[in-house]
Amino acid sequence: MTDETILPDAVLLDLDGTLSDSRPGIEACFRFMLSELGHDPAAAGDLTWAVGPPIAVSIGRLLEQYNDDRVAVGLTSYRARYSAVGIYECTIYAGVAEMLDALRAAGFVLCIATSKRRDFAERVIDYLGLGGRFRGIYGAEPGGGLDNKDDLLAHILLREAFSPERTVMLGDRLHDIHAAKANALRSIGAGWGYGGEAELRAAGADAIAATPRDVPGLAQKAQRTPG
Repeated sequence: MTDETILPDAVLLDLDGTLSDSRPGIEACFRFMLSELGHDPAAAGDLTWAVGPPIAVSIGRLLEQYNDDRVAVGLTSYRARYSAVGIYECTIYAGVAEMLDALRAAGFVLCIATSKRRDFAERVIDYLGLGGRFRGIYGAEPGGGLDNKDDLLAHILLREAFSPERTVMLGDRLHDIHAAKANALRSIGAGWGYGGEAELRAAGADAIAATPRDVPGLAQKAQRTPG
């Protein structure tokens, strides 16, 4: 491989629970959906577990508690509120903007890799004031395309021509770590997010960052470590 064809170092970043604290809006949309479908939202209890996985998967598990299989109806209800209100019920985690700038200064190319629908993710990135920092924003497509995170990361690698050996995934849930492994990527767990250190270690994260400021150093170390 000549110098002209050396591939860039890249970091793929989850959104919910990694860059933004979106739990208030997402939980409110789940409870709205349950009410719309005739269920008692309070009976659902703590919904932290439902933030992060593909929305259809979380809705399916949530409705199982009520012996209700109307996942498509629930998804429509959820997205109606999320698109109008819930999408803006989020805040950026402290230190995330600085983390992104430090990664870029270190030579990393950044892409969003989220289970959220791509058009929603684009709106969130703009709302949080993070626009212009990413080569691409990738997420699920309307109609169900790329809902599976394994497939999403494979799509990004192909579309951006990133080498797995030179790419790191940063995320806060087991799905992020498992998807990285499925695509032969190293992974960094976002310890400040929703999954927690125990979940990330059990999933096999190569490293865990306690705060966003730890990520650039861990990403650089991952790129220097032989596979």
